[in-house]
Amino acid sequence: MPVLLRLYEDTFSADGSLAVALPAMPRMVFVVHGGATIAGRVFGDDEAWFGEGPLTLTPGASGVTCWRFELAAGAAADGAARGQGVVSHEKLAVALDKLPAGDLLMRGDSVAFPPGGCAYLHTHQGPGIRCLLDGGIRIDTHGRSTSYGPGGAWFEAGPEPVFAQAADRPTRFVRVMILPRVLIGKSSIAYVNEDAKARPKSQQYRIFVDAPIARPQA
Repeated sequence: MPVLLRLYEDTFSADGSLAVALPAMPRMVFVVHGGATIAGRVFGDDEAWFGEGPLTLTPGASGVTCWRFELAAGAAADGAARGQGVVSHEKLAVALDKLPAGDLLMRGDSVAFPPGGCAYLHTHQGPGIRCLLDGGIRIDTHGRSTSYGPGGAWFEAGPEPVFAQAADRPTRFVRVMILPRVLIGKSSIAYVNEDAKARPKSQQYRIFVDAPIARPQA
Protein backbone atom coordinates (compact mmCIF):
# COMPACT_ATOMS: atom_id res chain seq x y z
CA MET A 1 0.00 0.00 0.00
CA PRO A 2 1.21 3.56 -0.65
CA VAL A 3 2.48 6.00 1.93
CA LEU A 4 0.05 8.82 2.76
CA LEU A 5 0.87 12.47 3.27
CA ARG A 6 -2.14 13.92 5.05
CA LEU A 7 -3.39 17.02 6.84
CA TYR A 8 -5.94 17.14 9.65
CA GLU A 9 -7.49 20.14 11.32
CA ASP A 10 -8.10 19.52 15.03
CA THR A 11 -10.20 21.96 17.06
CA PHE A 12 -10.39 21.59 20.85
CA SER A 13 -13.09 23.55 22.64
CA ALA A 14 -12.41 25.72 25.67
CA ASP A 15 -15.05 24.01 27.81
CA GLY A 16 -13.52 20.79 28.97
CA SER A 17 -11.61 19.24 26.08
CA LEU A 18 -9.40 16.39 27.25
CA ALA A 19 -5.94 15.35 26.14
CA VAL A 20 -5.70 13.11 23.08
CA ALA A 21 -3.03 10.52 22.30
CA LEU A 22 -1.84 9.81 18.76
CA PRO A 23 0.33 6.93 17.51
CA ALA A 24 3.93 7.23 16.38
CA MET A 25 4.62 8.58 12.87
CA PRO A 26 6.51 11.57 11.44
CA ARG A 27 4.33 14.67 11.93
CA MET A 28 4.32 18.42 12.38
CA VAL A 29 1.59 20.10 14.44
CA PHE A 30 1.09 23.80 13.67
CA VAL A 31 -0.93 25.91 16.12
CA VAL A 32 -3.27 28.11 14.09
CA HIS A 33 -4.70 29.85 17.16
CA GLY A 34 -5.03 29.12 20.84
CA GLY A 35 -2.61 27.18 22.99
CA ALA A 36 -1.71 23.58 23.75
CA THR A 37 0.77 21.41 25.57
CA ILE A 38 2.31 19.01 23.06
CA ALA A 39 4.67 16.30 24.25
CA GLY A 40 5.23 18.25 27.46
CA ARG A 41 5.91 21.67 25.88
CA VAL A 42 3.56 24.66 25.64
CA PHE A 43 2.88 26.05 22.17
CA GLY A 44 0.89 29.10 21.06
CA ASP A 45 -0.20 30.88 17.90
CA ASP A 46 2.11 30.40 14.90
CA GLU A 47 4.34 27.80 16.60
CA ALA A 48 4.92 24.21 15.55
CA TRP A 49 5.96 20.90 17.09
CA PHE A 50 7.69 18.06 15.26
CA GLY A 51 8.32 14.47 16.25
CA GLU A 52 8.13 10.82 15.16
CA GLY A 53 7.05 9.15 18.38
CA PRO A 54 3.66 8.83 20.08
CA LEU A 55 2.09 12.20 20.82
CA THR A 56 -0.08 13.55 23.63
CA LEU A 57 -1.78 16.91 23.04
CA THR A 58 -3.57 18.79 25.81
CA PRO A 59 -5.48 21.98 24.89
CA GLY A 60 -4.97 25.18 26.86
CA ALA A 61 -7.72 26.94 28.81
CA SER A 62 -8.86 28.90 25.74
CA GLY A 63 -8.90 25.84 23.45
CA VAL A 64 -6.82 25.43 20.32
CA THR A 65 -7.02 24.83 16.58
CA CYS A 66 -4.13 22.89 15.03
CA TRP A 67 -3.10 21.75 11.57
CA ARG A 68 -1.55 18.29 11.84
CA PHE A 69 0.64 17.17 8.92
CA GLU A 70 1.54 13.45 8.93
CA LEU A 71 3.44 10.91 6.87
CA ALA A 72 1.53 7.69 7.46
CA ALA A 73 2.07 4.14 6.28
CA GLY A 74 -0.63 3.12 3.83
CA ALA A 75 -2.17 0.69 6.30
CA ALA A 76 -2.49 3.36 9.02
CA ALA A 77 -5.94 3.73 10.50
CA ASP A 78 -8.11 6.82 10.18
CA GLY A 79 -6.06 9.60 11.76
CA ALA A 80 -8.85 11.71 13.23
CA ALA A 81 -8.26 12.82 16.82
CA ARG A 82 -11.01 11.61 19.13
CA GLY A 83 -11.98 12.81 22.57
CA GLN A 84 -14.27 15.04 24.56
CA GLY A 85 -14.64 18.49 23.03
CA VAL A 86 -12.57 17.62 19.92
CA VAL A 87 -13.63 18.14 16.30
CA SER A 88 -11.15 16.62 13.86
CA HIS A 89 -11.41 16.38 10.09
CA GLU A 90 -9.14 15.43 7.24
CA LYS A 91 -8.45 18.43 5.01
CA LEU A 92 -6.34 16.55 2.46
CA ALA A 93 -4.68 13.15 2.06
CA VAL A 94 -2.51 12.09 -0.88
CA ALA A 95 -1.08 8.67 -1.67
CA LEU A 96 2.60 9.07 -2.49
CA ASP A 97 3.45 6.52 -5.16
CA LYS A 98 7.03 7.74 -5.21
CA LEU A 99 9.24 9.26 -2.50
CA PRO A 100 12.64 10.87 -3.05
CA ALA A 101 15.42 8.28 -3.20
CA GLY A 102 17.61 7.59 -0.20
CA ASP A 103 17.38 9.13 3.25
CA LEU A 104 14.52 11.57 3.89
CA LEU A 105 13.79 14.73 5.79
CA MET A 106 10.56 16.46 6.77
CA ARG A 107 10.57 20.20 6.24
CA GLY A 108 7.82 22.35 7.71
CA ASP A 109 7.80 26.05 6.99
CA SER A 110 5.66 29.01 6.05
CA VAL A 111 5.89 31.07 2.88
CA ALA A 112 4.78 34.72 2.95
CA PHE A 113 4.11 37.08 0.04
CA PRO A 114 3.53 40.83 -0.02
CA PRO A 115 0.36 42.01 -1.78
CA GLY A 116 0.55 40.92 -5.40
CA GLY A 117 3.74 38.90 -4.90
CA CYS A 118 4.44 35.74 -6.87
CA ALA A 119 6.64 32.67 -7.05
CA TYR A 120 7.97 32.30 -10.58
CA LEU A 121 7.52 29.01 -12.42
CA HIS A 122 9.39 26.46 -10.31
CA THR A 123 9.70 22.87 -9.11
CA HIS A 124 10.66 21.21 -5.82
CA GLN A 125 12.62 18.04 -5.03
CA GLY A 126 9.83 16.31 -3.18
CA PRO A 127 6.08 16.23 -2.53
CA GLY A 128 4.26 18.46 -0.06
CA ILE A 129 0.93 19.71 1.26
CA ARG A 130 0.25 23.44 1.64
CA CYS A 131 -2.52 25.17 3.60
CA LEU A 132 -3.30 28.86 3.31
CA LEU A 133 -3.16 30.80 6.56
CA ASP A 134 -3.78 34.39 5.40
CA GLY A 135 -4.73 36.25 2.22
CA GLY A 136 -5.42 34.50 -1.06
CA ILE A 137 -3.40 32.66 -3.68
CA ARG A 138 -3.76 31.26 -7.21
CA ILE A 139 -1.81 28.14 -8.13
CA ASP A 140 -1.14 27.43 -11.82
CA THR A 141 -0.01 23.89 -12.68
CA HIS A 142 -0.92 21.08 -15.08
CA GLY A 143 -2.55 23.67 -17.36
CA ARG A 144 -5.08 24.64 -14.65
CA SER A 145 -5.49 27.58 -12.28
CA THR A 146 -6.99 27.10 -8.82
CA SER A 147 -7.57 29.81 -6.23
CA TYR A 148 -7.49 29.26 -2.46
CA GLY A 149 -8.63 31.28 0.54
CA PRO A 150 -7.70 30.88 4.21
CA GLY A 151 -7.94 27.24 5.23
CA GLY A 152 -7.65 25.97 1.66
CA ALA A 153 -5.22 23.08 1.20
CA TRP A 154 -3.48 21.76 -1.90
CA PHE A 155 -0.81 19.24 -2.90
CA GLU A 156 2.26 19.73 -5.06
CA ALA A 157 4.07 16.60 -6.23
CA GLY A 158 7.38 18.41 -6.69
CA PRO A 159 8.58 17.77 -10.26
CA GLU A 160 5.60 19.46 -11.95
CA PRO A 161 6.22 23.19 -12.61
CA VAL A 162 4.09 25.55 -10.50
CA PHE A 163 3.46 29.31 -10.66
CA ALA A 164 1.97 30.98 -7.56
CA GLN A 165 0.27 34.39 -7.58
CA ALA A 166 -0.69 36.04 -4.29
CA ALA A 167 -3.76 38.23 -3.91
CA ASP A 168 -3.69 42.01 -3.40
CA ARG A 169 -3.15 41.58 0.35
CA PRO A 170 -0.48 39.92 2.51
CA THR A 171 -0.59 36.18 1.94
CA ARG A 172 1.00 33.26 3.79
CA PHE A 173 0.71 29.50 3.69
CA VAL A 174 2.08 26.69 5.85
CA ARG A 175 3.52 23.60 4.20
CA VAL A 176 5.21 20.29 4.90
CA MET A 177 7.42 18.64 2.29
CA ILE A 178 9.22 15.30 2.17
CA LEU A 179 12.67 15.89 0.70
CA PRO A 180 16.04 14.20 0.17
CA ARG A 181 18.03 14.44 3.41
CA VAL A 182 20.97 16.07 1.62
CA LEU A 183 18.81 19.22 1.43
CA ILE A 184 18.87 19.87 5.20
CA GLY A 185 19.51 23.59 5.50
CA LYS A 186 19.28 24.08 1.73
CA SER A 187 16.52 25.32 -0.56
CA SER A 188 14.51 22.76 -2.49
CA ILE A 189 13.26 25.17 -5.16
CA ALA A 190 14.47 25.20 -8.78
CA TYR A 191 13.28 27.86 -11.22
CA VAL A 192 12.26 26.62 -14.66
CA ASN A 193 13.20 29.71 -16.70
CA GLU A 194 16.72 31.11 -16.68
CA ASP A 195 15.57 34.74 -16.47
CA ALA A 196 13.65 34.02 -13.24
CA LYS A 197 16.78 32.87 -11.42
CA ALA A 198 18.27 36.37 -11.37
CA ARG A 199 15.06 38.29 -10.71
CA PRO A 200 14.26 39.56 -7.18
CA LYS A 201 12.06 37.16 -5.22
CA SER A 202 9.16 38.45 -3.13
CA GLN A 203 8.48 35.39 -0.96
CA GLN A 204 9.85 35.07 2.56
CA TYR A 205 10.33 31.81 4.46
CA ARG A 206 10.09 30.80 8.09
CA ILE A 207 11.39 27.34 8.97
CA PHE A 208 9.59 25.39 11.72
CA VAL A 209 11.29 22.03 11.24
CA ASP A 210 14.01 20.63 8.99
CA ALA A 211 14.72 17.20 10.40
CA PRO A 212 15.67 13.67 9.33
CA ILE A 213 12.89 11.09 9.37
CA ALA A 214 12.85 7.34 9.01
CA ARG A 215 11.78 6.05 5.64
CA PRO A 216 8.23 4.73 6.06
CA GLN A 217 7.46 1.10 5.36
CA ALA A 218 4.34 0.91 3.24
